[in-house]
Amino acid sequence: MDSRIMTALGDRVLELGPKPAAHSPYKHFKLARDADGVAWLLFDRADASANTLSSDVMEEFDAVLAAIETERPAGLVIRSAKPSGFIAGADVNEFRGASDAGMVETRIRAAHAVVDHLEALRLPTVAVIDGFCLGGGLEVALACQSRIAIDGARFGFPEVMLGLHPGLGGTARFTALVNPTQSMALMLTGRTIDARRARSLGLVDTVTQERHVRNAVKDALFGRLKRARPGFLTRAANFGPVRGLLAKRMRSEAAKAASREHYPAPYALIDLWETHGGSKAAMLGAEQASFAKLMVTPTAQNLIRVFFLREQMKKAAGSGNTIRHVHVIGAGAMGGDIAAWCAGQGLRVSLADMKAEPIAGAVKRAAELYGKIIRKPTEVRDALDRLIPDMDGEGVRNADLIIEAVPEKLELKQKVYAGLEPRMKPGAILATNTSSIPLQDLRTTLARPERLVGLHFFNPVSRLQLVEVVSHDGNDTQVLKEALAFVGAIDRLPLPVKSSPGFLVNRALTPYMLEAMVMLDEKIDQRLIDAAAEQFGMPMGPIELADQVGLDICLDVGDMLRTKFGDLLPPTPAWLREKVAKGELGRKTGKGFYVWRDGKAEKAPLPETGPRVTDQMIDRLVLPMSNVCVAALREGIVDDADMVDGAMIFGTGYAPFRGGPLNYARTRGVDHVVSTLRALAGRFGERFAPDPGWDTFK
Repeated sequence: MDSRIMTALGDRVLELGPKPAAHSPYKHFKLARDADGVAWLLFDRADASANTLSSDVMEEFDAVLAAIETERPAGLVIRSAKPSGFIAGADVNEFRGASDAGMVETRIRAAHAVVDHLEALRLPTVAVIDGFCLGGGLEVALACQSRIAIDGARFGFPEVMLGLHPGLGGTARFTALVNPTQSMALMLTGRTIDARRARSLGLVDTVTQERHVRNAVKDALFGRLKRARPGFLTRAANFGPVRGLLAKRMRSEAAKAASREHYPAPYALIDLWETHGGSKAAMLGAEQASFAKLMVTPTAQNLIRVFFLREQMKKAAGSGNTIRHVHVIGAGAMGGDIAAWCAGQGLRVSLADMKAEPIAGAVKRAAELYGKIIRKPTEVRDALDRLIPDMDGEGVRNADLIIEAVPEKLELKQKVYAGLEPRMKPGAILATNTSSIPLQDLRTTLARPERLVGLHFFNPVSRLQLVEVVSHDGNDTQVLKEALAFVGAIDRLPLPVKSSPGFLVNRALTPYMLEAMVMLDEKIDQRLIDAAAEQFGMPMGPIELADQVGLDICLDVGDMLRTKFGDLLPPTPAWLREKVAKGELGRKTGKGFYVWRDGKAEKAPLPETGPRVTDQMIDRLVLPMSNVCVAALREGIVDDADMVDGAMIFGTGYAPFRGGPLNYARTRGVDHVVSTLRALAGRFGERFAPDPGWDTFK
């Protein structure tokens, strides 16, 4: 056998030390001793594919540590028996619905005691880390005296994504070990780093291959491994006056990303370190209270809810993807980016267009995207090799899935289908990326309409995780199943939705964007309109969003939806048509409502004295979204309120800390939302009339 294959296979088998006894007295751990008298503790959480830290796991961990103390081995190795990695963090299930900070603090104190127990063991301890080592998992590793990383391991503190900061001693141990300018940045952003970067920061002592683990462990336990120690700069940065200066800088950076009111966790972490960074004991104590206080905030509880919405949508995808070759027709902005994304996810992709230039542009954009998201140059090359320019459209014959992304004109799409359908192989799926044309209209000319589905991606494809999987009443259920599994396989979140104008997301976003145009008509400053949406928590305001999407597309979708929903939607101002006719389409032409340079809108700050954002402005923009979401539920376009919230968060960036437009309505109080809509209808017109669906909405 080729030695390279042997090496690769050898590296896949985990070096788990001596074989533990067949019957372990523990549920989640296995303990054994090697010939050198070293104890190997394997973490293998029962009935789970990944290790997470729950209260019963921590309790048992403490009992294991007590047993090790009495047995006095020569050293202790802690590693995971799971191929998925070391420890993926805390068990988030235990965070749901927490409302009493005192109770949370009591539980955290108990977990802290276990990690402190590990740190206090009077014998050499080493963590061997492969795969994911995140959150609470990294905090356990930090309590060991040495850390050995297997090449390819990933480290990070993602707690900030849940509206929290590390809570098992990580804030104190990490900032004491690694220069706070870097350790704080990792905790504040939730980013992950690889093993080599962890080594250069001093987070791990060495990086090795799986086959060298035994030797690395011996070196670590018997004093031959040079341990990473905090340097002069780390000690200096933790010194009182310096902390004050650094904390000030960190706060201004945090403020660029999010406000304290909406996202309190980063600020709580900076306060914690600034106040207690000089004393490990003080910081460990204060961390518990700070973590418990954050846990019961609406932000954390809503972000935890969003975490589970993502899991629920992943589950909806199912498994067993059968798609290997995707053929994309239309290499414009959407088609090109869908093709690039699929090839980046390991699928073979042929990309067809009438002209060569769009295909060349799409390949160039793909190379830029891969440069940002793929780590190894060889993998970038492989992804580009899988993206095949196909001027003659020959890929149709072998493709398992054909995605049509040509301009939004019914006759054009039907013409494309007429040429396609006879050349498709029998089991292939035909998908359209239409954002506005109902599938009922598209299927009329097809010989096999049951194989047509909508796969509606969102722009930018690489950032927005949602794909609407659109069905019509003549679909084959197996085809829909395969489409959902495909979406999951390319690391996207599917929303099953029945075909109707605008599906869910565009139908809900259109009144938001058109209302902004009506407000412009009322001579409200466009920067103020955007500021109102941002103050609510949107990633960008509706005017800037319209420029991003393209004013021509906004106009098309708006016109199409108005033909269906009439006065339920705000009118489209005549000046918007003129703007589009003049070619001022937004970001793609460099000018729309804003002037765009290097992909950014140029905005002068609002004048100090002048109109300010009002609650009414915010309500006019955001309440129609909740209203449309309730209507879509009532009409059966989507059949699950949680899925609606997930779709709006992952497809539009709807303020995640609000938990979605329906969750926001629930939190604010349905009666209050309905009465506000009635008041707005009285003042501004029937488009604000509350949908009948509110009567039965829970």
